[in-house]
Amino acid sequence: MTTSSASSRKALSKIACNRLQKELVEWQVNPPAGFKHKVTDNLQRWVIEVNGAPGTLYAGETYQLQVDFPEHYPMEAPQVIFVPPAPLHPHIYSNGHICLGIE
Repeated sequence: MTTSSASSRKALSKIACNRLQKELVEWQVNPPAGFKHKVTDNLQRWVIEVNGAPGTLYAGETYQLQVDFPEHYPMEAPQVIFVPPAPLHPHIYSNGHICLGIE
């Protein structure tokens, strides 16, 4: 039997918890244009609603991102995936995973 990543994640460190609480307040007060945090009771997993930018192929479309924060955030990066259905894009797989190259 396998466990899901949500149930096998370690709890947030105190530093991560404090940082995320501050960032959540910032998102609620001044969210980035086109993005909305969907309220849940889980500080370690955020769901972000993304509205397609006007004048683009994605205009009028709404997508959801799932952001999973690791135990030692911000020293470790969060995992970000699109919740299916993911947008059609050469750098986004059908399962929502994002192909990101940093050069």
